[in-house]
Amino acid sequence: MAMPSDKLATALVALKQLQDQGLVAIRSSQLSRTHRERLQNSGFLAEVMKGWYIPTRPDETQGESTAWYASFWAFSGSYLTERFGADWCLGPEQSLSLLTGDWTVPRQLMVRSSRGGNKPLSLPHQTSIFDIRVDLPPDADLEVRDGLRLYTLPAALVTVGPAAFQTHPVTLRTALAMIRDASDVLARLLDGGHSVVAGRLAGAFRSIGGEQIANDIVDAMRAAGYAVKETNPFADLQPTVVSLGEPSPYVNRLGMTWQRMREQVLDHFPRPSQTSVDKDTYLRQVDDVYITDAYHSLSIEGYRVSAELIERVRSGSWNPDDQATDRNHRDALAARGYWLAFQRVKQSLGTILDGKNPGVVAQQDHGAWYRELFAPSVTAGILRPGDLAGYRSGPVYIRRSKHVPPRHDAVRDLMPAFFRLLQEESDPAVRVVLGHFVFVYIHPYFDGNGRMGRFMMNAMLAAGGYPWTVVPVESRSDYMAALEEASVEGNLVPFSQFIGQLVERAPVHIGVSNRAAGAPDRN
Repeated sequence: MAMPSDKLATALVALKQLQDQGLVAIRSSQLSRTHRERLQNSGFLAEVMKGWYIPTRPDETQGESTAWYASFWAFSGSYLTERFGADWCLGPEQSLSLLTGDWTVPRQLMVRSSRGGNKPLSLPHQTSIFDIRVDLPPDADLEVRDGLRLYTLPAALVTVGPAAFQTHPVTLRTALAMIRDASDVLARLLDGGHSVVAGRLAGAFRSIGGEQIANDIVDAMRAAGYAVKETNPFADLQPTVVSLGEPSPYVNRLGMTWQRMREQVLDHFPRPSQTSVDKDTYLRQVDDVYITDAYHSLSIEGYRVSAELIERVRSGSWNPDDQATDRNHRDALAARGYWLAFQRVKQSLGTILDGKNPGVVAQQDHGAWYRELFAPSVTAGILRPGDLAGYRSGPVYIRRSKHVPPRHDAVRDLMPAFFRLLQEESDPAVRVVLGHFVFVYIHPYFDGNGRMGRFMMNAMLAAGGYPWTVVPVESRSDYMAALEEASVEGNLVPFSQFIGQLVERAPVHIGVSNRAAGAPDRN
């Protein structure tokens, strides 16, 4: 008779075969009832709707959203193709979001199909799909990306309504900057006689510095006999210059987001002290806060550490081979890595306090911070040395977050752009808040992004004369909620206020308890 574990292993083999085919949305017909029930009962499979399932992790808590948000786009593409075949596409506004690199999970995904039911389909965690019955654009105006049928960039710009320019200006400006030549949109404007749209697009291009494209649109339409009235469709009428030659839409999106969010920081973050900072005194104070900082930063990520363990790691009395003393070897390795990284960050603070540009120092040194953070895991054989070679090489998802970090190929474009913005930023408060937020938004590593983001924040705090600041584990929910609001809604005010309040209270000692923390969130 087969053991229960053997039966589950057989079901897992069947699930792996489907995943090896690239399937994320799994239909009930693709697994036997016995396999489905075993996988569901063991936490490896979750029902999305009747007849449809997604793979999950058994260590996720009941009702957690991570697996669903990570599967949302693949599930939507598979489900819609199964239901409509090729007779569907996402709307022009959603198409523009994806084409410009914003893969945030929407509350409601708007879908077009000639067989649409004009009603919403409820999905987990307050998400839904609304399929509108409407004729599709010609095939030449559609493309398939990662299983999703989208408007092409020119077709989406011609089709999208005027309200999108006011509600999603960063997305629209990023999309406009991707157009290389007026001919990309002119053929559609002329064929459809879209004189009003032509005036709107001409004004939009001119507002971002695309004078030649704007002139070509107006001249060509008028030459064809259309009366064109050029209007700027953006609510903020100040000209916004973006890099029209930038091959990565992510870089333009980041630059515009930085400029928009910096105003939110300036309005809601305390101004730095005008008194000069003594380097030696500052670094001694940083040393004094180490145990508190390590406990809270590691606990936020779900490591179960105590002040005693942190002290033994710091003093060198911890033996990495003595697992009988440290019941959870993983936690001890994390504590040791944090100590090593903290020392390396402190060296960077010394360089910053000597007057060097903090953005330059962070760019030069952050790789060393990361390597030290995980060096003990390499020594213990848990990680390969190559795992510390650089930025991530695949997708990563954040627990309970609708924010989908940029794809790994985009990280190579974004990180240099991030450090350039950090180096060019003149306001110390902006460097603090956006230094932390943008780093974790990009999520350049598979693991350790939260700790690295807080190191980045504290490096920028030192540059502005602010004290080293600890994010307490007791405030983890508020911390994560503020990051989510900034990542998904573009509202940095709560995060600015949250960090600002901690900075103002930083001289007050935040006590360290022996209470362990729960599961990791933004790692």
